[in-house]
Amino acid sequence: MNLTLQVWRQAGPDAPGKFVTYEATDISEDASFLEMLDIVNERLTDDGDEPIEFSHDCREGICGTCGVMINGIPHGPQRGTATCQLHMRTFSDGDEIVIEPWRASGFPIIRDLVVDRSPFDEIIQSGGYVTVDTGQAQDANLTPIPKETADLAMDAAACIGCGACVAACPNGAAQLFTSAKLAHLNLLPQGQAERDERTESMVEVMESYFGSCTNMGECETACPKEISIDFIAMMNADYAKAKFRNRRSA
Repeated sequence: MNLTLQVWRQAGPDAPGKFVTYEATDISEDASFLEMLDIVNERLTDDGDEPIEFSHDCREGICGTCGVMINGIPHGPQRGTATCQLHMRTFSDGDEIVIEPWRASGFPIIRDLVVDRSPFDEIIQSGGYVTVDTGQAQDANLTPIPKETADLAMDAAACIGCGACVAACPNGAAQLFTSAKLAHLNLLPQGQAERDERTESMVEVMESYFGSCTNMGECETACPKEISIDFIAMMNADYAKAKFRNRRSA
């Protein structure tokens, strides 16, 4: 298949950016989106041009490193799919595809399609630690956990931290990411000791970088793991309780 790409090129954070047109010819419909960009970059390199910078790592929808806006949609038109899992058969021969980086003030552009997602790291780091014994591992059934709770915690832990939720949100909010990271610890017994401190700290670091949630729901739609916005409601309730309890104990 033959495609026309409109790719955002930007030499650095402070450099002006623009869309540049590239022709992607003889692309297999079985190629992934990132493999298609690899082919384009090989041809650019052969011609002595600068390849397109984009982020990637595992290419299995696990690491969360990949992620671009494809025709205005985070990760592209296929729901529940990371950019690395998107195949070219999703498109048609002759299509024009617009590719640009995440557009959010909390994710400043580094170069081309690469953005700085270190604010996510700072949110995680602000959560501190989980109190657990460091000796011999306990028996798996020693602490009973209702299956519904365990399943919900696993649903939250599915978040890969790609940032699609922020890119999709009209407010550039990171509530879905933060609430998922909080829930998979706050729901389980091991996370109870630091629950209030963790919640308050992570939410306030999040708010220092990202916008406010107004329940638009775009984040859930864009999430490649289809994480529910119900976790945001859980986080808000936990945050209100944490502020009350932490104020009383101060």
